[in-house]
Amino acid sequence: MRPSGRAPDEMRAVSFDITAAPQAEGACLVTCGNTRVLCTASVETSLPPWLRGQGVGWVTAEYGMLPRATGSRTRREATAGKQSGRTQEIQRLIGRSLRAVVDRKALGEAQITIDCDVLQADGGTRTASITGAWVALARAVEWMKARDMLKGDVLRDQVAAISCGIFRGTPVLDLDYPEDSEADTDANFVMTGNGNIVEVQGTAEQEPFSKDQLLELMALAEKGTSELMALQRESLGK
Repeated sequence: MRPSGRAPDEMRAVSFDITAAPQAEGACLVTCGNTRVLCTASVETSLPPWLRGQGVGWVTAEYGMLPRATGSRTRREATAGKQSGRTQEIQRLIGRSLRAVVDRKALGEAQITIDCDVLQADGGTRTASITGAWVALARAVEWMKARDMLKGDVLRDQVAAISCGIFRGTPVLDLDYPEDSEADTDANFVMTGNGNIVEVQGTAEQEPFSKDQLLELMALAEKGTSELMALQRESLGK
């Protein structure tokens, strides 16, 4: 039995609020159980120096966790003077995941930056960030379309992410913190709407896992990301 009482293939309750940050060009407050992440998209007409004059745009991301997103206060990284390795790894993952479904030529010489701020953490903050970031990105693209700023269709597909793991010997979908902290295996899957894989992160915390178990986790991830993408579309009225 999972601590939450969920079935092995059951996700936590998920919602997307696209009105959470009205001043941003695109925004999404994503809630996955008790994990909440505010994703905002900012459109900039300037590019990093190494991209200027090439006729392509850029999509990047920043990630951060508020001090009381967890059970005890976490020191702000700005106060420490540097980002942790974990923060850098997660924001690079978010950026890679979004760029996998973006036509950068259609974007033109513009940059969209997605800020993912974790308000409350209960497992799966990186996967929630990716899933919410795509909604914020889609909203920003709509904002640009309305102002004739684009050269074509920027979004080639959807992207969403979900965690899976082996908990007490059973493959389960969408780990919350109690499961994540005790899981035998913890894995994150980033997938596109056409079923392709952007990234898989999998680690055996206790016993090594088998190929068959990996395939079971993959099947759960396909189910979970399909459900998330349906909710993404619904939040955008599509």
